[in-house]
Amino acid sequence: MNKEKNVDESWKESAASAKDAIVGEESSSKEQNMSGEEVSFLNYITSLIFQAMVFLGEIPNPMNDNKVEKNLLQAKLLIDTISVLRDKTTGNLDAQEENILNTSLYELQMKYVEQSRSGDQNAE
Repeated sequence: MNKEKNVDESWKESAASAKDAIVGEESSSKEQNMSGEEVSFLNYITSLIFQAMVFLGEIPNPMNDNKVEKNLLQAKLLIDTISVLRDKTTGNLDAQEENILNTSLYELQMKYVEQSRSGDQNAE
């Protein structure tokens, strides 16, 4: 039986644009954080998505000489955390936050399932 996979890669663009927004605001965010202001939900959720992509081996780990690492146990923990956050924030998010959260969570879950089935649990 020939099953063809159709994977929507648009979540990577969403995460990349959110990351670009964060990097662009990095200097002002540092000042805001030092002054005691709260980090935005979008920045927080984007950082979790970024970490999950690192543990899925989708992007290099910037904390480890940009090596591609895979740790599906850590990826699952982060994906489950994002899922809990989505469930607990239902009705309290703006459209952009809800869109990035739902789209990214779906794509991370699909990528996790794909990699789990490949049998390569903790490649480095």
